[in-house]
Amino acid sequence: MLRGSRFTHPIRMTHRIAPLILAGIISASAFAAEWPEWRGPGGQGHASAKGLPTVWSETSGIAWKANIPGRGWSSPVIDGKQIWLTTAIETPAKPEDAARRLKANTGDQPLTILEQVGLRAVCVDRDSGRIIHDVPLLTEREPQGVHKLNSYASCSPVIEGGRLYCHFGTFGTVCVDTAKGALVWKNTDLHIQHENGPGSTPVLWKNLLIFHLDGSDKQFLVALDKTTGTLAWKTDRSGAMNANPQLKKSYGTPIVVESGGRAELISPAADWLYAYDPASGRELWKLPFGRLGFSITPRPVTGHGMIFMSTGFMKPEMLAVKLDGTHDIAWRYAKGAPTMPSPLLVGEELYFVSDAGVITCLDAKTGTEHYKERLGGDYSSSPIFADGKIYIGSRTGLVTVITPGKKFEALGKNQLPGKIMATPAAVDGALFIRTDEALFRIGSGAKP
Repeated sequence: MLRGSRFTHPIRMTHRIAPLILAGIISASAFAAEWPEWRGPGGQGHASAKGLPTVWSETSGIAWKANIPGRGWSSPVIDGKQIWLTTAIETPAKPEDAARRLKANTGDQPLTILEQVGLRAVCVDRDSGRIIHDVPLLTEREPQGVHKLNSYASCSPVIEGGRLYCHFGTFGTVCVDTAKGALVWKNTDLHIQHENGPGSTPVLWKNLLIFHLDGSDKQFLVALDKTTGTLAWKTDRSGAMNANPQLKKSYGTPIVVESGGRAELISPAADWLYAYDPASGRELWKLPFGRLGFSITPRPVTGHGMIFMSTGFMKPEMLAVKLDGTHDIAWRYAKGAPTMPSPLLVGEELYFVSDAGVITCLDAKTGTEHYKERLGGDYSSSPIFADGKIYIGSRTGLVTVITPGKKFEALGKNQLPGKIMATPAAVDGALFIRTDEALFRIGSGAKP
């Protein structure tokens, strides 16, 4: 059921949303790219793009469609005329080999088992949709399996200063020269058992590329020197966890915030939220969830002096954690918390979409519920806020556009062919949406 929005005056709405939460994020300060990482500048799902569409279809409003080889759920990053994403070229395993190798996992998840995977970086021209680089990065024979809802190229790349940083979990991390489409360095020294495949996206902070490796066997995070790919620091997780290996794994992505006059790497993992010194990897503090939480995929957002995060699978909750030195949990919310899509903070409202397609809007400061609405479909992609609107993509290819505010108002529902697993990017009047089939440019430059 659609309900009216309180936002009726454009100037008032702009004033209402202008003090965005990005002021507390410091991890993106060095980026010059327009869309440098998963969920945009600062990784919070906010875009500065204007003039974005609310209505389109497969036959109208689309500037171009670029078919991407292979399979991958990584989200696009954009720098100038270049759009980069990663993909995997898969060679299926023989049934008898697949059955044998499934025994290496401790659980019974539905997995894709391959004989070989080739990991690649693909560059698409922003104006034409033409593929201008298709760069081989890594090849792995008999790779670990990935969950049927995952891919071998789900970790989104990061782009900065003519360099593209691509991470593939246990399979390795590489740096690409974006002008030449050539490898600069690779590091394949860090290994864990993912169980369900890689999923953690790296972040750049100063001269370091930082990422999580939380497996069923080992749990740690590392920083590589972004110039050489050599190990700068490695820190093991210190919190006690469940004895079941399946409940130790996680797929989180950190953010770097300023708190108490210092930089803190906020890092979600199984059963614990950690903070580290990003320069050294030294643990600063940690907070137990108070109940089971693992396989965390959503990326935290921050604002109003708090961190907002989902605790992952089993009995997910949305937590608001204070950044005032106490690190207390300000509030919990357990109804419809997401296990895959990340939350979105716009002004004083916190939005999140459950995997089953229910969107919830809360008062970010108190956790009070404003509304719940069923969007329909299943969801893995994270919502973004751009041009005064919220865009939400589903695994059925449906993109719902809503107005921010305490009351639910849908502005459009738009269908694309294929599944949307990646998070959209919004730059310069256009949306860039990756499905399991192609990358679409929607909006500016589109044919009527």
